[in-house]
Amino acid sequence: MKEFNYTITDPEGIHARPAGELVKVAKGFASSIKLVKDGKEGDCKRIFGIMGLGVKKGQEVTLTFEGEDEEEAFAAVSKFMQENL
Repeated sequence: MKEFNYTITDPEGIHARPAGELVKVAKGFASSIKLVKDGKEGDCKRIFGIMGLGVKKGQEVTLTFEGEDEEEAFAAVSKFMQENL
């Protein structure tokens, strides 16, 4: 299992557009990809799982990757987060 911690820099936090794009990236992998904030967990392959966490600017989230292609998923999703959120 791999983990990636990230502090949200987008002024609007994780809103609908980047959440939808994150789902598209995550669905490209077989691994389980979770977004965790304050002990709550959301599935990165489901937009409502991400949006339900209500992540705002300045909050830290942890992404976890577990599965056969977790290395590739980690690289792609961490790059997406740094470029978009």
